[in-house]
Amino acid sequence: MNTPKYTRRDFLKLAGLSLGALAFRPFLGWGEDLEEADLVRIATTSISVYSQPWDESQIRFQRYRDDLVHVYEEVVSEHGPSWNPVWYRVWGGYIHSAYTQRVKTRLNPILDTFSAGPRVAEVTVPYTQALRNRAALGWEPIYRLYYGSMHWVTALEKGPDGLPWYRLKDELLKIDYHVPAAYLRLLDDEEFAPISPEINPSQKWIHVSLARQTLTAYQEDRVILETKVSTGIPRKNLPPGAIPTDTPTGQFHVEIKLPSKHMGDGRITSDPEAYELPGVPWVCFFEPNTGVALHGTYWHNNYGLQMSHGCVNLKNEDARFLYRWTTPVAEASSRSTNGYGTLVIVE
Repeated sequence: MNTPKYTRRDFLKLAGLSLGALAFRPFLGWGEDLEEADLVRIATTSISVYSQPWDESQIRFQRYRDDLVHVYEEVVSEHGPSWNPVWYRVWGGYIHSAYTQRVKTRLNPILDTFSAGPRVAEVTVPYTQALRNRAALGWEPIYRLYYGSMHWVTALEKGPDGLPWYRLKDELLKIDYHVPAAYLRLLDDEEFAPISPEINPSQKWIHVSLARQTLTAYQEDRVILETKVSTGIPRKNLPPGAIPTDTPTGQFHVEIKLPSKHMGDGRITSDPEAYELPGVPWVCFFEPNTGVALHGTYWHNNYGLQMSHGCVNLKNEDARFLYRWTTPVAEASSRSTNGYGTLVIVE
């Protein structure tokens, strides 16, 4: 498909559109002014709204996956839970923060050409419904792509509504699909620049404590990052040949880095309940034989408790820092960077 040409007036007009003006909008009635709103997205099948900020108070009703909820106030509850006592006061009561995601809505300028090759882009709306264009079947829904997830953009094309959409390449399944271009922010090369490259790589190392569910990054014996994480939930009675779900202990090194990784079962599906996580951001594999990595997380906010299938879940901003701080150094144009890098100790 040829890349369409748009006038400056077309792009200015598009940049001013509200999300509700697009024919294939991924959610209804929300405009670009949500950039300043304090919103969370419900990131699981359903969660309860309680009368008070603790889980033994009265349940008033439910909120469901991908509902957007306005937060009036953040509350640290004396009733816990101890690892994550943060609750949100919302319309009708309180919700616990564990299975929510803080989100914004920002529409982005769109390139009128795409000649520089594939680039990584970040989703800047709560979610967008990706569509796959198949010659025999036309446009059909595929994955939902969530705020903060990262994806490889390969082209700018005309979408099913006649407006500019980006074509994305799924690095796992090698398929193409499309989303409205205004919903993705193309990253600049500077955002991949290594942090403290002047420090000898042997003077950087990471410690992950399974008991405390924390990650600490050291540079020349100084702590430069300490944060809560979520490591793997051990699974008992694994069938023969199954990959363990606990986080392995020992000494490792960052070996493979990807700014975007499709994790999950590897199925092509439009079911938001399926275990498919396209666009996991800022991934640093340190045990590649079983696929264990440090990476950003957009499907929960429950750090301090085991939550994963073996990886070390981090807040996106912490994963972004570690991606830039660790070795091997990854270039902005590199889909995958391999090398014997930063020491990771898990115990």
